[in-house]
Amino acid sequence: MTEPTLNYVLCPDTSGAHRMAYWQWGNPQAGHVLVCVHGLTRQGRDFDVLAQALCARAGNTLRVVCPDVVGRGKSDWLKDPNGYQIPAYAADMLALLAQLKPVTLDWLGTSLGGLIGIALCGQADAPLPVPVRRLVLNDVGPVIEWKSLQRIGQYLGQTGKFASEQQAADALWEIASSFGPHTPAQWLALTRPMLKPLGDAAGSLTLHYDPAIAVPFLAVAAESAAQGEALLWQLYDHITAHTLLIHGQESDLLSRQTALAMTKRGPRAQLVEFAGVGHAPTFIADDQVQTVASFLLEI
Repeated sequence: MTEPTLNYVLCPDTSGAHRMAYWQWGNPQAGHVLVCVHGLTRQGRDFDVLAQALCARAGNTLRVVCPDVVGRGKSDWLKDPNGYQIPAYAADMLALLAQLKPVTLDWLGTSLGGLIGIALCGQADAPLPVPVRRLVLNDVGPVIEWKSLQRIGQYLGQTGKFASEQQAADALWEIASSFGPHTPAQWLALTRPMLKPLGDAAGSLTLHYDPAIAVPFLAVAAESAAQGEALLWQLYDHITAHTLLIHGQESDLLSRQTALAMTKRGPRAQLVEFAGVGHAPTFIADDQVQTVASFLLEI
């Protein structure tokens, strides 16, 4: 399979309901489901390379599902921007899982997607169809460095206007070069799903997400961030899934101190670090793909 199928799930919200899009790879009937959830301003096609590699190795036994978190990609935008927060995202994922009906469930979350995973896995009473068996947290943990939040706040919500895919790719590289080395072709492939037509006569492009996702993010203060850390540690300490923590050694979001602490409490995550990469690994490089495949597929 060289292209995923695009599907939707209806999710309730304070204004009624919205549709969340998700991309599905592999055998649509497979009971083993891996859910891959992207970072704050990204979308589900970030996992194309990883999903294809995992499905090729697993044969017909695996289904990889990559949602576009609400407000991103092909998903609806919310009428109330205050809904762009982790509790609402987690509720959407529960609606998705109820539709998928997995027999075996694994979760891979990059940054925001990892926080959603912590929220779901850390609540014993979360109405999951089955417990998460294996959890991959990609460069995220209970402590998010304040300087990283400030950096993200400088560009969040500024969706831009671009004359071409290449111009957009160059602009995105300016703020995402911490993803680590990529060839020009790899970076352009990661960029294309990040864009949508602006609808003007010049055929301009803009980023795919609702600028209003910045509203609750920019309302976070240092004090409330510290309170959130305490809650996230509490959730993390209750995780029972076998956990792999991926850390970009140059990350400004996940410190090595926090990463090491995560190996000593809660699920005692297995830590794998990648040199020359910051926030966050993209699972395009062969060594990154192999690390995830070995953990999830035991190969």
